[in-house]
Formats: sequence, structure tokens, C-alpha cells
Amino acid sequence: MNIIFQIVILILSATLHEASHGYVAYALGDPTAKLQGRLTLNPLRHLDPFGSVILPMLMYLASSGTFIFGWAKPVPYNPYNLRGGKWGPLWVALAGPLSNLLLAIVFGFIVRFGGAGLPPSFVFFASIIVAINVLLAVFNLLPIPPLDGSKVLFALLPSRARFIEELFTKYQMFILLFLLFFGWPVIEYPVIWLSRLLLGS
Repeated sequence: MNIIFQIVILILSATLHEASHGYVAYALGDPTAKLQGRLTLNPLRHLDPFGSVILPMLMYLASSGTFIFGWAKPVPYNPYNLRGGKWGPLWVALAGPLSNLLLAIVFGFIVRFGGAGLPPSFVFFASIIVAINVLLAVFNLLPIPPLDGSKVLFALLPSRARFIEELFTKYQMFILLFLLFFGWPVIEYPVIWLSRLLLGS
């Protein structure tokens, strides 16, 4: 039941993440997500069989139930349709992590200020919701392509520093693999810190 609940929460959280990208892109003038049926909170439209189900189960089993991670299918958008010039992709990119952070804040504050009257089972499951959504927000804000944080970084870079974008894009797979295998302590600390901050423990 624990792994099923975690995978369900991961799928729903990733669905919210991807749908938020689509909604903001649509608000900025790009109908790509809507035309492809991705402007919805229906998880089936965003489900990635490997990233949403198989990988989370493998990671759960490999870590003896201490860690789970995955993703949904990225929502497509056309940056040339977006209003706001170079800032359009930045707002679309931020929409996903911010939606996860908002969900984590809501459940974190319920636990933090709900008092002793909350059932222990609710506190346990709410804590999982907070941890998974904080993890999604922090991980996706890393400035590494194809993660959302890279689009934020590239939008903020001055034109004379475009070589950084080219370098990151060229070696994105190597950087991402290095991070996944050796960089988890860098991610783990802010995830644990922010989760405890929201939950009050």
C-alpha cells in the first residue's frame, strides 16, 4: 500500500506539474498543449509508462522503500508563440516547480498548524505528499537541460554568456547522469530542509 500510494502521489504531482506548464503557455498565447489534449489534469494524458510507474517501483525496491522518483511526459509548447519575448519560456518553466511547491505548502501548513487533532495516518500521508512535491520542485529547478531550471537560467543569461547555454545543451546528458549518480547529496539537503520547514519538524 505504501509504494502504491507513493506512485499515485508522484503521478498526480507530476500531472499537476506538466499541466501547469501547459496552462501558462496557453495563457501566454501558445495553444500547442491544448491542441494535443495536454491541457488537462487527467493523469492518463500525461502518464509516461517508464518514468511514472516502472522507474518509481524500481527505485522504491532498490532503496528498500526510502526513495522514489519519476516523471510524466513533458508538455510541448512553441516558444515562438509566447508573448513576453525571452521571458515567456521562463514563466512556462517556473509554472511546473511552483505548482509542486504550492501543493507542498498547502499540505505542510495543514500538518504544521492542524494540531494534535489530525489522525496520525493523515500526517504520515501528508508528509509523503510534501516530500515528493518538494523533491519535484527542487530537482526541476536545477539549471541543467532539459530541466525547467535551465530555461530559467538561459532566460536570465546576458547575450555575451550564450556559450554557457550551448555548453550545457551539448553535454546535458553527461551532466544529468553525473548528477543522478553522484549529486544526490546536493539535492537531498534542500529537500529535507524545506520539507521539515513546511511540516514544522
